[in-house]
Amino acid sequence: MTKKTVPFLFLIFLLLAGCNAAINMNGKIASINSGKFLYQDGNLVSNYQANIDRVWNACEKSVADLKATDVQKERKISTGMIKAVIEDEKVIIKVEYIDRDLTSVSVFVGTVGNNMASRLIHDKIIGYLAKN
Repeated sequence: MTKKTVPFLFLIFLLLAGCNAAINMNGKIASINSGKFLYQDGNLVSNYQANIDRVWNACEKSVADLKATDVQKERKISTGMIKAVIEDEKVIIKVEYIDRDLTSVSVFVGTVGNNMASRLIHDKIIGYLAKN
């Protein structure tokens, strides 16, 4: 009886998990949402098939479009960071060079991380990348 129960329970678990999964390792939480975004310790991270300059420009335009205040930008050769306040929420966008046409963007909103607000910012970035 137990030989049939274990695979059945495993199958039920997989069906309930769907495309989203989360794991807690040593106090750090990571989850994958539909394979495109990684949510880790309040940061929503995604990789874009574009060079770092295009992605940086898209991030700047997204922040301006969302009417951010108190904007602070720090750009280096292979990384960049934008700190701003949008709708009374502190926002940190980190841009990192991975490869010639691959750039990682991490968005952190609020004090503990807001997945929905971070996703909205990523959607704005995607929109500006599509226009260029």
